[in-house]
Amino acid sequence: MIQRVTFQIAGEELILETGRIAKQANGSVFAKYAGSAVIATACTSSNSVEGLDYVPLTVDYNEKYYAAGKIPGGFIKRESRPKDKEILVSRLIDRPMRPLFDKSFGREIQIVPTTVSTDMINPPDMLSIIASSAAVHISDIPFNGPVAGVRVCAVGDELVLNPTYDQIEKSRLEIVVAGTRDGITMVEGGAHEVDEDLMIAALEKAHKLIIELCNLQDELRKIAGKEKLPLVETVYVLENKDAIQSAAYPKLQTACFVKGKHERGAAIKAIKKEFEAKYEEQLKDEMQQKLFHVLFEDMEYEILRSSILDKGLRVDGRGTEDIRDITCEIDILARAHGSALFTRGETQALAVATLGTVFDEQIYDDIEGDKREHFILHYNFPPYSVGEVGRMGTGRREIGHGNLARRSLEAMVPGKDVFPYTIRVVSEIMESNGSSSMASVCGGTLAMLHAGVPMKKPVAGIAMGLITDGSRYAVLSDILGEEDHLGDMDFKVAGTADGITGFQMDIKIAGVSPEVMRKAMDQAKRGRLHILNVMNQTISKPIDHISEFAPRIVTMKIDTDKIGALIGPGGKTVKALCEQYSVTINTDNDGTVTIYGKNTKDAEDAKAAVNGIVSDPEVGRIYQGTVKRIMDFGAFVEILPGKEGLVHISKLSRTRINRVDDVVKEGQEIPVKLLEIDKMGRLNLSYIDALGDDK
Repeated sequence: MIQRVTFQIAGEELILETGRIAKQANGSVFAKYAGSAVIATACTSSNSVEGLDYVPLTVDYNEKYYAAGKIPGGFIKRESRPKDKEILVSRLIDRPMRPLFDKSFGREIQIVPTTVSTDMINPPDMLSIIASSAAVHISDIPFNGPVAGVRVCAVGDELVLNPTYDQIEKSRLEIVVAGTRDGITMVEGGAHEVDEDLMIAALEKAHKLIIELCNLQDELRKIAGKEKLPLVETVYVLENKDAIQSAAYPKLQTACFVKGKHERGAAIKAIKKEFEAKYEEQLKDEMQQKLFHVLFEDMEYEILRSSILDKGLRVDGRGTEDIRDITCEIDILARAHGSALFTRGETQALAVATLGTVFDEQIYDDIEGDKREHFILHYNFPPYSVGEVGRMGTGRREIGHGNLARRSLEAMVPGKDVFPYTIRVVSEIMESNGSSSMASVCGGTLAMLHAGVPMKKPVAGIAMGLITDGSRYAVLSDILGEEDHLGDMDFKVAGTADGITGFQMDIKIAGVSPEVMRKAMDQAKRGRLHILNVMNQTISKPIDHISEFAPRIVTMKIDTDKIGALIGPGGKTVKALCEQYSVTINTDNDGTVTIYGKNTKDAEDAKAAVNGIVSDPEVGRIYQGTVKRIMDFGAFVEILPGKEGLVHISKLSRTRINRVDDVVKEGQEIPVKLLEIDKMGRLNLSYIDALGDDK
């Protein structure tokens, strides 16, 4: 039996339907909005594992090319590994939903939202968040939801909910907000230097619609929901818990405040080992060992949080607003076009900027249509950055953190009309203890300025945290890894001195009041300005030249009716120029000609040659020409590429001469003056001697 609920958004009907498609899944919802449609399924394994300390959740968002009536580009015509965009949407779904599953359920959970139709007007990603939540909500999988996602854009002076692609393109703020009816749990997006007031207004407007969308999912559950499966009851208790806690707690209180990440970790580990040895027989039981480690985590959690709330003292001895020491260095790598090393406490990013040509742009073959990006940022997080052994590669974390850093910088990267280079920034995380993505923003700014990229303004980023017990709260600036893990909220804000350009927030509690949000935003701004000030002392504006190892790019405009002359029959003319000057020439339909050379001389010489081809000869102008042919009656001289004129024998010398080759030789370069263009379009020239006189 098919069950369906509907809701109106911006004049279009949102439809959530179940009972027709994928009925063998634990939960399945077919969601439609305008011409976009998503099928979301939720399944769980049949066996549970007791004592899991994490939620074994996997979200695999995927897009089918047939959704847009397309066949995949390239040699392979089947959708293959997830694209970056699919990974990013999977993260948007995972982050707000994961905290709402109970660890004691103990079963693997897989959510698969599939975009099966797109009108290329309305983005399907928000539809996927709603459909995924609804599929779990109506299933038999225990879930403390529902959740919903809403995109908010500032188009002009208006905040638009769930905007179209065109509206997103025109917006100065674009954020994705997800949450429950009780409050916001996740925010991610970018902006063009917006202020904190606009950001808060966007969050408040989004949450009103989130409440309506959660109510809609409740309606569907009432008519189609399954009875929830039971949680795994924990019957084990830790033996000697009180004795262990009373003896270990005061020792942990000292160990938790040892300076240095690894030193602190070693001190805590030593206390654990001491008590593991003391209760060795008891801890031979696997479940007792798990509960032992849980007890130590709980004690550490309580010690650090109470210290912050009671004393304003953090794990590394800082106050709530203190930012760790920052050092900035540039010109780290000799052959790189731009390089910088940004270090903040125990977090360090080596950022490298490389300049390329239009042929280096990132090309996306997507269901939304093909597009090109001239600014690329890649983020790498090797295991050695946290002193561990692990597999190298690019995972979902690298894609997500890199995207946040890219969005934070993108608004301040110059357009191709100002700086016609493709820009690639790579952030190599050398050390990590708190917000390497924001270190990538700072390092990326420094590297681009060192590469000579004319950024509109420098950008810096900071990671913030929140600790609260309901009646009290503390906002933390520049959080450590431990504070991220133990806190109730972490959010990252990037921007210039004049406004926000990037924003990401994850909230682990039911809701955050506007008062707390305002304080957090204001504190983040002060921190961002402090970091910018430190960065500006190293480099505050782009250097006045680009690296000698970077390609040289010269742009010029020609009349569109001259494009054919430049290209030549079958591309013969432009190919000859490329070979002669060792350059690459690209011509756009609007008459923009871009010349890419390995050095400045080649590029400028090629530009002069292009000018010659597209320029009309001017009577009275002196040209440096090349003698192409010698005849009895004169010499034919090429004054512009493909344009020859005749220097009559009478115009070669002030005295009478018998032979043309007595004065000039074939291949010789000589100065000539254009005397006239006759009715048949022929060019009549005269030779200019060393004294500059006409012959």
